[in-house]
Amino acid sequence: MGHEVVRVAAVGDLHCTKTSQGVFQPLFSHINESADVLLLCGDLTDYGLEEEAQILAREITAALKIPIVAVLGNHDYEAGRSHEVEHILADAGVKVLNGESCEIRGISFVGVKGFVGGFGQRALEPWGEESIKRFVHEVIDEALKLERAIARLHTPQRIVLMHYSPIRATVEGEPPEIFPFLGSSRLEEPLNRYPVTAIFHGHAHHGHPEGRTQSGVPVYNVAMPLLQRVVSDRPPFRVETIPVTPLQESDANARSEATGDVQPSAIVDGQSGREAGTGEGQRRGNNDIRR
Repeated sequence: MGHEVVRVAAVGDLHCTKTSQGVFQPLFSHINESADVLLLCGDLTDYGLEEEAQILAREITAALKIPIVAVLGNHDYEAGRSHEVEHILADAGVKVLNGESCEIRGISFVGVKGFVGGFGQRALEPWGEESIKRFVHEVIDEALKLERAIARLHTPQRIVLMHYSPIRATVEGEPPEIFPFLGSSRLEEPLNRYPVTAIFHGHAHHGHPEGRTQSGVPVYNVAMPLLQRVVSDRPPFRVETIPVTPLQESDANARSEATGDVQPSAIVDGQSGREAGTGEGQRRGNNDIRR
């Protein structure tokens, strides 16, 4: 008996502006013909303005008929109107996730924004000033949010989307001094603890398109500026074909594990009992960390 196949398209960092009317319709039309689901991985607007979100919503409704799942990125928070941006996109049929999940055609999708913090031994610890501790605990909270959402899933196929990267490999190519501002290995820990099919993120415009978690799960950087360079012969989005299989007895252990208690200590302590985090951001420039 054949398995259903679902084509999952993904792109991030659209950075829709007030003058983007008509810009995204060709891209969205192509995606509509090429995929069954679209994932939008943050920085959907340039400054988080309602006007930008309204233009993007019109682009979406004019060209896309497939389900759309999204997370917001740092740019979508810039104007302090992220809730309004989310509502505008929701009215256009976009499912915006922030620690929640949804199921489409037998696949579970989990979304979080993520946060900065750095990777591995070069990450900052939550030690010293309260401001540093609060900063680091922001990414811990995001990782816990991700873990709780994954733990509640029951489908064999689980797709995670976020804005920031959970691994270093997909930010390689960016200036090393801004790696701490592009993601955090704290976000990888839930992805190693629970079964996950694939992870999509954006943010790292000059990073690498692919990597893997320590447990071998594929991670795809789908920032549109990156895809415009690496797939210059076609529209800038990625499509992965996901075979959907029925929940079988062999999945019982994963399902049982997913209903167990989430253990925050796994995220707080990490590999060496040290927290990850980073300091305050820089401003725009050649090494722009806002992306």
